[in-house]
Amino acid sequence: MKILAADTSTPSGSLALFDGENLTAEWTLRSGKTHNRRLLKSLDSILRKAGWDLKSIDAFAVASGPGSFTGLRIGMTTMKVLAWTTGKLYGSICSLDALAFPFCLSASPICAMIDARKSEVYCALYRPDGKGGLNLDIQHSAMSPSLLAEKILSRFSEPVIFCGDGWTAYRSLLRAKLGDLVLEPPSCFHIIRAASVGELARRRFVKEESDDPRSSAPMYLRASEAEILYPDMAEKSSGKPEII
Repeated sequence: MKILAADTSTPSGSLALFDGENLTAEWTLRSGKTHNRRLLKSLDSILRKAGWDLKSIDAFAVASGPGSFTGLRIGMTTMKVLAWTTGKLYGSICSLDALAFPFCLSASPICAMIDARKSEVYCALYRPDGKGGLNLDIQHSAMSPSLLAEKILSRFSEPVIFCGDGWTAYRSLLRAKLGDLVLEPPSCFHIIRAASVGELARRRFVKEESDDPRSSAPMYLRASEAEILYPDMAEKSSGKPEII
């Protein structure tokens, strides 16, 4: 099975190609340019360099959030339309799950964090299952870094691995509150890799699990600015599955 995976949930966009269990290619770039200005060009480039084309793709996977509202819509729209128009498999993967996945063989708990702006982080806390998988200990949430620190102090006595741009944004605050409970990996582990999105999707596909591209929606975790400012319009538009 050939899989094309993408992540646009943070400023560091990423694409990956899988041929069965094998990672064929991966491209990751943190740029000031918005994803709509680089995603399709990058997609075309990675396919050409791998000698693939869209017709050869069997399944599409995408990080579905939480993260940047605009970035998520760009990535999900692209991958949903490609899957829907080609009739191929489609899978959406939580961005926090993908961020934590590189530590799946760790013996320590993992706290994945994405900067949510407005003095909050999107976060989740996982425990490795010893078999290359992760079990959720603290559900995907949006909260202040201080509240997250309180939850960790109340539940854990062993060191926790922190990863993501939410950690780098609030590193000083969390270190001050958590002290020796903090384990910080190298900087390369603070980005979401499309390879992680692709592998998590592949595991779902082999179990015959997938999502409907027509109704799959981003995991926002909190209301958008537009929903806060214009709640009546948000209510009228809710509950209508669409290719966004």
